[in-house]
Amino acid sequence: MTSVLHLSGVLLPEGEHRDLWVRDGRITFEPVLGAETVSRGGWLVPGLVDAHCHVGIASGGGSVEDLAAARAQALTERAAGVLALRDCGSPVDTRALDDEPDLPRIIRAGRHIAAPRRYIPALAVEVDPGDLAAEVRVQARRGDGWVKLVGDWIDRGVGDLAPEWPTDVLASAIAVAHEEGARVTAHTFGTDALPGLIAAGIDCIEHGTGLTEDLLADMAARGTAVVPTLVNVENFPGFAEAGETKFPAYASTMRRLYASSGAVVRAAFEAGVPIYAGTDAGGGIEHGVIADEVRALHAAGIPAEAALAAASWAARQWLGLACIEEGAPADLVVYDSDPRADLDTLQRPQRMLLRGRIVV
Repeated sequence: MTSVLHLSGVLLPEGEHRDLWVRDGRITFEPVLGAETVSRGGWLVPGLVDAHCHVGIASGGGSVEDLAAARAQALTERAAGVLALRDCGSPVDTRALDDEPDLPRIIRAGRHIAAPRRYIPALAVEVDPGDLAAEVRVQARRGDGWVKLVGDWIDRGVGDLAPEWPTDVLASAIAVAHEEGARVTAHTFGTDALPGLIAAGIDCIEHGTGLTEDLLADMAARGTAVVPTLVNVENFPGFAEAGETKFPAYASTMRRLYASSGAVVRAAFEAGVPIYAGTDAGGGIEHGVIADEVRALHAAGIPAEAALAAASWAARQWLGLACIEEGAPADLVVYDSDPRADLDTLQRPQRMLLRGRIVV
């Protein structure tokens, strides 16, 4: 490969046919003599983003055995066109992967923070409410500008989903994260935890299947985002069945949330809530399924271009990553047809550049 590359095609989201060059790993629109043409025609899309991913969680739960397994997860994401990941909680320190230029960029949220015995064993740091703010500070410094809270989970005493944190504790903890320059996101399935999280200034809601119209209006006014993870929501009927005998109320709740999940996403879009595509890969979800999530967002009622944006240029801007622009790192995917017209095209990346290097 020469040090200077040339590509031409339709650039998204602008939709204009242009030539671009890659020199020293960065994009320029100024012609460079002697460049090697590596892609001609097609549609050039800013590298895809999985905005809810877990590198380091093994299939079925728990930590991966070693860093090689985490690397394999990242490579599976890259094969799907995902060149940046927001890792929403991992028990494994994967920073050594940052030294490998062929792996996607990882933006970390540290470890999950949960109340004692209120989340999947061994994944979260478990703290009492009085210690939440201090742990948020620790995880804010461990991550890359994000902190992940577990907002609700099954309460065995209640027999159903229930909030994990008092509202006043949340407000203090989120304020601490913001002091540290970090944003906060929270896992929620049900409704009851959401008013406190949103009022406390949460920056993003994961899953959000319990969102109501009033809560969505509040989120839209505040600019609070949601990452619906619809490919994970498909597991809700299985969760309900598994909990049916001991926790019938929980089973009923999960079925109800599943039935209304598409309508919630559609209502969020119509309310103007920022929506980003994430798969919740790791644990129960296979890596490399971002195209499935984009299609699911579209099936829920989001226009195809908006669904694609949620996994590409809009998500990149939200995370502070550049798109296809002068001087930006060359992170892009080339498709042979317009993915806005046919989202199945996302399954067939033809060429990928990551940090200006050809990886496919």
